[in-house]
Amino acid sequence: MKSFVIGNGRSRLNLKINQLRKYGKIFGCNALYREFEPDYLIAVDPKMIVEINQSGYQLNHEVWTNPNGKYKNFKGFRYFSPSLGWSSGPTALDFAVKKGATEVFIFGFDFQGLNGLLNNVYADTPNYRKSNDVATYYGNWERQTEQIIRSNHRVKFFRVVQEPFYKPDWAYANFKHMTYEEMYRQMPTWHQIM
Repeated sequence: MKSFVIGNGRSRLNLKINQLRKYGKIFGCNALYREFEPDYLIAVDPKMIVEINQSGYQLNHEVWTNPNGKYKNFKGFRYFSPSLGWSSGPTALDFAVKKGATEVFIFGFDFQGLNGLLNNVYADTPNYRKSNDVATYYGNWERQTEQIIRSNHRVKFFRVVQEPFYKPDWAYANFKHMTYEEMYRQMPTWHQIM
C-alpha cells in the first residue's frame, strides 16, 4: 500500500497533493490542515494542538498527537500510546508504517534551512517562526527519520526532493531520493491498493 507523508519544508511547494489521494493514504503534519484535509493529521507541538482545538478540525477529522496534561479537556484528539516523543514529521512516518504502508513517499522533509534561514511553508503565520529567522536545528528530525527507514527494511521509502534541497547520504536498500519529475512520470503506472 502506498502512503504519502507530507511535511512542511519548502521543497513540497511543487507537490499537487490532491493528485495523491487516489493512490493511497495521506499523513499530514501540523498546519497542513489549513489548506488540505489529509486522511490523518499528526501534530505534536502544543501550540499547534491549541490552534487545531480552537478550529474544531479534530471533531470531524483524525488528528493524532502525544498525550499532554495541557490537552486533557480537549475533545476529539487521538493519542499515540506509547508516544515516541519525536517531532511531527518522523512521528507521521512511523504512523504510516504502523498503518500498513509498504511504500512511503516523503515530501517536505527538508531538514536543513535554506541559506541559513527558516525553511517552512508556514513561516510568518501563527505558531510559526519568521521567515528571516535562523534555521531550526534539524539533527533530531534527520536521526528520527533515518531510524524509521533503517528499522523497517521491508518498507520502501522515497524522499521526493530536488536541488537545492539537502540530501542526506543514506545508503539503505529500501531508501531512494526521487525528483518530482520522476514521481510524476511513474504515477500513471500506480494502482490503488487499499
